[in-house]
Amino acid sequence: MTRKIAIFDTTLRDGEQSPGASMNTEEKLIVARELIRMNVDVIEAGFPVSSPGDFKSVAEIGRLAGDACTVCALTRAVDKDIQVAAEALQTAKRPRIHTGLGVSPSHLRDKLRLTEDQALERAVHAVRFAKSFVDDVEFYAEDAGRADQAFLNRIIQAVVDAGATVVNIPDTTGYNLPWDFGARIRSLMENVSGIENVTVSVHTHNDLGMATALAMESIRNGATQVECTINGLGERAGNTSLEEVVMALAMHGQELDAHTDIVTRELTRASRLVSSITGMNVQANKAIVGANAFAHSSGIHQDGVLKARDTYEIIDPAMVGAGGSQIILSARSGHAALRHRYQELGYRFTDAEFEPIYQAFLEVADKKKEVYDEDLESIVNERQRTSAAIWTLDAIQISCGQPLTPTATLTMTGEDGAQTTVVAYGTGPVDAAYKAIDQVVGVGADLAEFSVSSVTRGIDALGEVTVRVVAADGRVYIGRGSDGDIIVSSALAYINALNRLIADARDRSGN
Repeated sequence: MTRKIAIFDTTLRDGEQSPGASMNTEEKLIVARELIRMNVDVIEAGFPVSSPGDFKSVAEIGRLAGDACTVCALTRAVDKDIQVAAEALQTAKRPRIHTGLGVSPSHLRDKLRLTEDQALERAVHAVRFAKSFVDDVEFYAEDAGRADQAFLNRIIQAVVDAGATVVNIPDTTGYNLPWDFGARIRSLMENVSGIENVTVSVHTHNDLGMATALAMESIRNGATQVECTINGLGERAGNTSLEEVVMALAMHGQELDAHTDIVTRELTRASRLVSSITGMNVQANKAIVGANAFAHSSGIHQDGVLKARDTYEIIDPAMVGAGGSQIILSARSGHAALRHRYQELGYRFTDAEFEPIYQAFLEVADKKKEVYDEDLESIVNERQRTSAAIWTLDAIQISCGQPLTPTATLTMTGEDGAQTTVVAYGTGPVDAAYKAIDQVVGVGADLAEFSVSSVTRGIDALGEVTVRVVAADGRVYIGRGSDGDIIVSSALAYINALNRLIADARDRSGN
């Protein structure tokens, strides 16, 4: 049997640190349920001391996870951080505290103002203090990729002796070349006494586009856990992509003597879910989960794949849950046909959940000759965005054109069920709609980005609008909306962004 490589998912902590990708507690719980379905080994649920919202998320995910996986909370090597994390983790059956500090000359000198001996003493204290609350303690040696190897070996030896159950070796800045980082892991394996009795974890960033290569080289040299995110979300250029590591091991597990227990057919679904919730688009040519990952436009490629799929595809699309052939759906399709297609795409609905989706499908089908898989995904995503919204759009009507002044008449419903109707004027139809929304919602935010894309091909395609707004405190929020009418899509996207802004403000204030 090959070595088990634990998958430590940090989408809800490091991934959420991508500008504009913040999630509220309910959204984190949706993602956490998918991570549990996928069978990840560890969910890093947040940084409890950072905000009431993160504390709540860690507690709720701990309650949700049960025995399914370990739930981890991040801290600095600070007693207060560790105490708060331990309190948040009281709901978890398998809790882990993840504590640590910087170990590179830059971090020690410029950030922490510590000598090597002082850093070592603080690290040992943090591990022992965390062990007084939980049995499972992970120590991270931040910026290990640029650390002095002798000191890295020394501090890892000290925390292993202090009782750490996991040691995390991050290439925090994505600086290393794969073989250099692999050599760092090999040095630890050869020079730290007792390291064979703990989990050796790696956390690599993608600043030079080599995060997955760094992780694979680490596994080759002895690492037994990879810290990664769905779609590679994360600080700056992102983290190691979970789907890439999992499928690389699925393809090369024998030669690396390694495997994971991830349910690979959930990968595409998880990718789309995280993209929908965060508003962070997945590039079309993204490995494993991109729209073009299993697409062939070259005649030579098409001919080869039709004769034998593996001439140009090393992965069966079904293995990662990617849709294959499409059922042609139209306004004449009934409940059974639509439910069947959604099941093929990996969705399961109760009758109560399915009926509003079917009605939304009919509205789209009445406007289009054919409804594609991407339309079905868009319908579900729009339902998820509005199901627990603070403000929802009931109606919007626009008057514009020369020589008319663009005018928006808009009706919205608040979370208390009260309807509000307003009229606003603008320089264009979208401007008028957004001014009307601002009148109702009463939250100030600047529109920093506005983009439109078609969900599918054809002149009758649904239009999807993505907006990026900046709150008064500088925080960035992304909103999405889709509809056959681009003005309606624009309004839905802006409302979605403002809902996220309001929800985040409430989470941070603890209300």
